[in-house]
Amino acid sequence: MNSEHSTSLAEQRVADRGIERYELEAWHTQFGIVAGITGRGFDLGLASQRSTGEVLERWQRLQTDAFPQFPSIVVSRQIHGTRIARYAPLPPGILIGDGWDGHVTRVPGQLLAVTVADCAPIYLVDRGSRAIGLLHAGWKGIAAGIIEHGIETLCDVAQCSSRDIVIHCGTSICGSCYEVGPEVLGAVLGRPAAAKGLLDLRSAIANRAWATGVREITVSQWCTVHHGDRFESHRGSAGHAGRMVAFVGRLPS
Repeated sequence: MNSEHSTSLAEQRVADRGIERYELEAWHTQFGIVAGITGRGFDLGLASQRSTGEVLERWQRLQTDAFPQFPSIVVSRQIHGTRIARYAPLPPGILIGDGWDGHVTRVPGQLLAVTVADCAPIYLVDRGSRAIGLLHAGWKGIAAGIIEHGIETLCDVAQCSSRDIVIHCGTSICGSCYEVGPEVLGAVLGRPAAAKGLLDLRSAIANRAWATGVREITVSQWCTVHHGDRFESHRGSAGHAGRMVAFVGRLPS
């Protein structure tokens, strides 16, 4: 179930250039921003059984085949924390950081990326400057405050208020598929829980974003478990899933 503070918005399938992905057409039209997620079957995980060369080859193919209009791609080995990197202009290529779960830039031509397989990718844009952000939000990051920290960071970079920000909670596990223990419910929802129950990550994200002052929030209609033929799911695969890449980038002028 979606939060009362959000509306539904489905990413649309794109099958050109050899790499299946799902993109927000509304953001492309309104902001000149490419935002979405890759589909099942093209594993882009950084922590992989594959060799370093094969992992980098897949990322290079992502850039050349799917996003040739973006000279720079940034991603990080994620730790379910709240560290957020800010980017000035970068040289062409793929930058792999370590320990960041969020990215913010106001520079066109930079593609921000996070890896996911149930956790929620959170896309942010400032309407005025079109500065962008992308967060990796699992339950630990949400409980630690990555949503609030991401909004605050984008506001600082864009010199805007939270009411100027638009947020989309992307493809992830839905509330009816995500049963967790009482300690997880309590940490995310901020109130004691006596027993295990279902947790809607995207609803929790929308509620936290609303509390900061954000007033335009959309939520993906896709679930990584329900739509396992399209997306990778760590829980749905009993831990054997590959990793998809959520991405957002402002097109160069």
